[in-house]
Amino acid sequence: MTQHHRDPATRPAVVLLTAGGVAPPAHLDELRGLAEVRQCTADTLAEALPGAEVLLVWDIFSDALASAWHAADALRWVHVAAAGVDALLFDELRDSDVLVTNARGVFDGPIAEYVLACVLAHDKQLHRTEALQRAGEWHHRETTRVAGRRALVVGTGGIGRATARLLRAVGMNVRGAGRRPSDDDEDFGVVLDSARLADHLGDVDHLVMVAPLTEATRGMLGEVELAALPDGAHVINVGRGQLVDQEALTSEIAAGRLSAHLDVLVVEPLPDGDPLWTLDGAHISPHMSGDVEGWRDTLSRQFLDHLQTWLRGAEPGPAVDKGRGYVSG
Repeated sequence: MTQHHRDPATRPAVVLLTAGGVAPPAHLDELRGLAEVRQCTADTLAEALPGAEVLLVWDIFSDALASAWHAADALRWVHVAAAGVDALLFDELRDSDVLVTNARGVFDGPIAEYVLACVLAHDKQLHRTEALQRAGEWHHRETTRVAGRRALVVGTGGIGRATARLLRAVGMNVRGAGRRPSDDDEDFGVVLDSARLADHLGDVDHLVMVAPLTEATRGMLGEVELAALPDGAHVINVGRGQLVDQEALTSEIAAGRLSAHLDVLVVEPLPDGDPLWTLDGAHISPHMSGDVEGWRDTLSRQFLDHLQTWLRGAEPGPAVDKGRGYVSG
């Protein structure tokens, strides 16, 4: 870990950026024992930042730091209580020496489980079974064997790797797609070039989107890529809504050619009247794939552990590559 220098006798000021209606971190008393805590919301962030060395972004979709940046006169470390940091990054932060960390590892297992649930629900027709029950219809059917099905996981970070391991555990044939192709990856076996995504989709049964949102990945699943998927393919998006051309995907679902489980949308909540609410083959969840019981407590404990490491003069966790928008390696 990289060493940094600070006076261990002084208590740092930690700004806690939260939002109305969002439960605050657990262990606040323990946090206050380590630091001066300045709790604020987006509209008071600029008032809280002067002299503060640390910012904990608990309001994970907030982009308020960009407009309050002029007040960050002592800021050295920003921790985001989420896997994705796309809402946080802006040019001045990227160009600064401020360390950025995220909730690396917290959501890997829960999101992988959610993806597996989507695969099983699709191949075992659980939605159809539920609808038939509600209609009082006894309609015997055959379902698809999950073992042997082909999955492509787009995004080879911690969440993607946990997903690949879980899907392989139930017998699926899994490949990855990422920035660095490989023929001998320990989790994926084969990692394909995500910059040529359309070339790799012709035999995919389940396409899992879990890549971070960056300028390189925005809209990466567009009309061309969706058209390259075979009839009957199933798209699962647990990354960011903006990874996908949502209008084009909606058209493919409406045509009955593709289906999708979408935990993330371009606009959240999904607007009233959007066809995805009612289309057969579209299954919408409210950005909850990683939110298991106790997840906020886990996030809080992770930050406390990182803060204690930082107070000892060491780097608190794997740094986000601010140019790329995610933790590299």
